[in-house]
Amino acid sequence: MSFEIIIPFLKPIEHLLMNTTISEIMVNPDGSVWIEEKGHIVLQDGIRFEDGALLTGLEVIANRFGKKLDADSPIMNLRLPDGSRMAALIPPVVNPSPMMTIRKFTSRGFTMYDLIERKALTEAQAETLTEHVKRGDNLLISGGTGSGKTTLANVLSSFIPDDDRILILEDVAELYIKKPHVISAEAQLDTHKSQISFADLLKAALRHRPDRIIVGEIRGPEARVFLDALNTGHRGSLTTIHANSAGDALRRLAQLAMRGSGGGVPLHDVEEECGRSIDVIVHVMNDDGWRHVTEIRALAGPSDTHDI
Repeated sequence: MSFEIIIPFLKPIEHLLMNTTISEIMVNPDGSVWIEEKGHIVLQDGIRFEDGALLTGLEVIANRFGKKLDADSPIMNLRLPDGSRMAALIPPVVNPSPMMTIRKFTSRGFTMYDLIERKALTEAQAETLTEHVKRGDNLLISGGTGSGKTTLANVLSSFIPDDDRILILEDVAELYIKKPHVISAEAQLDTHKSQISFADLLKAALRHRPDRIIVGEIRGPEARVFLDALNTGHRGSLTTIHANSAGDALRRLAQLAMRGSGGGVPLHDVEEECGRSIDVIVHVMNDDGWRHVTEIRALAGPSDTHDI
């Protein structure tokens, strides 16, 4: 895992960056440093940045990646060269010091066999999900932060037929799909140039003839554009969403779609549309470090669902 481009500006945590068993590094506004390792979050005693050092380092890193980070634009999200994700907040949004989180993609090369070995899902569940992907069903993966949604999306995407043109849309690139015909695009919300929203990017991308659309995470009005795409023949699409259950995921998708519809459409009608557009919902959960599938729900229609 290569972090050479940022290590000179983050020296106090260099050893954490290079440790391959650590999946997340968190620096809080009070200066404390925490890690997630093997599913457990642990405080790192004795690791501190000198006053002002982290802020200066983040500003330089932002500049290196063409991002804007200052008091007027205090939020930064970027992808590091190895695919890991870096997020930062600086004063005045947080005080007294910056907040930074680096998510290292230690599971980037996982296969379905790896997930089964780690009891993330059963062989029967794996067979069911891969069959849905192969035949072009629309999948919605739901779960909380750190539950394994992106890892599962990566693995399931490997079963997309090689001759399909795959379009990946994310705000910060996390998906890593090894297929012959993949186009990846990122929304630009914190650069020095004109901002390109997620919904704008999705609308533009639909003009480039994708066979499959993979949206890293639905979290705003782009849900409306995504549903429109599904309703106009884009089969085999996949996205993730934050939710507490499979049923909650469908409701949340409908609520987000309403934000992009301009109002005037009853929530019940949008929920029915979601039920017609999504074929399968997969819910994943993190139980004290055990990330696993807890529910697979096939949707035959707005009011006809059953668990697999």
